[in-house]
Amino acid sequence: MGEIWTEKYRPKEFSDLKGQEDIIPKIQALIEKKNLPHLMFAGPAGTGKSSLSLVIVKKMYGDKWHENYLELNASDERGIDVIRQKVKDFARTKSLSEDFKIIFLDEADALTREAQQALRRTMENFTKTCRFILSCNYSSKIIEPIQSRCVVFRFRQLDENAMADIVKNIARAEGLNVDDKAIKALYTACDGDCRRAINLLQAVSNTKDITEEKIYSVSRTVNPSELKEIISLALAGNFISARDRLLDLMLKQSLSGLDLIKNIQKTIPSINADEKSKVKLIEKCGEIEFRLVEGSDEFVQLEALLASFVLVGKH
Repeated sequence: MGEIWTEKYRPKEFSDLKGQEDIIPKIQALIEKKNLPHLMFAGPAGTGKSSLSLVIVKKMYGDKWHENYLELNASDERGIDVIRQKVKDFARTKSLSEDFKIIFLDEADALTREAQQALRRTMENFTKTCRFILSCNYSSKIIEPIQSRCVVFRFRQLDENAMADIVKNIARAEGLNVDDKAIKALYTACDGDCRRAINLLQAVSNTKDITEEKIYSVSRTVNPSELKEIISLALAGNFISARDRLLDLMLKQSLSGLDLIKNIQKTIPSINADEKSKVKLIEKCGEIEFRLVEGSDEFVQLEALLASFVLVGKH
């Protein structure tokens, strides 16, 4: 009772991992041969990097995985002292039951340059007793000497079918009714981030029937149909109505200006307009987003955005 669903439904077998079908067979082959090199998992959040590392360790060590595995989050402990002390002390001691131990460094791209240089030396010196799995969002932030010592696997965002499989399995286990529109809303709100999708599903699970309205109400995402109406009003020259609808949307869902800009930008490609107009609208979104980041008033800038949409519609 009260368990977080992201942990409760974390994959326990390779077959449970969805959306990375090109990576799983390669990892399985390495484990079967007991020939695991240093690994680097690069890709967006919520795509299965940490889950895959846990599956690897449990498959290799079975019940003894706790004593042969060290997990560190590099965004919390990112300095050189962590590498010199915690990582080095664990890496230099040989496993009593296995050929080597495994250290998993989550968010390794948060390590400082000095810490990465120290890690590089540790990886060189203790290869016989320890292997590393590095997880990062951006492999470009990892220094080249570390990248060259790892086999790099690039994770991609989950597609809609993979997300639907995961959501349906959880809904079946929890006795929830999730319709196709709700699954579509989850995918739109999460951009392929499975962790966020599961958290949103748990947030709206107070009732058995899950609808798209409930999903949009707890996420920072606006129903695309509402935004399409606002954009259409602006392009038709009806500025006052578009402004009133947008203000109502901001107040009703407590959305920030940046949240709205990102939602508008995602919606533009699907509106009924020619390609040249869509390009101009997206360019305007980029300009207003920059102004908001610099600290401009949110509602004034969103009004300016709608005004520019009106002018695009008139040409």
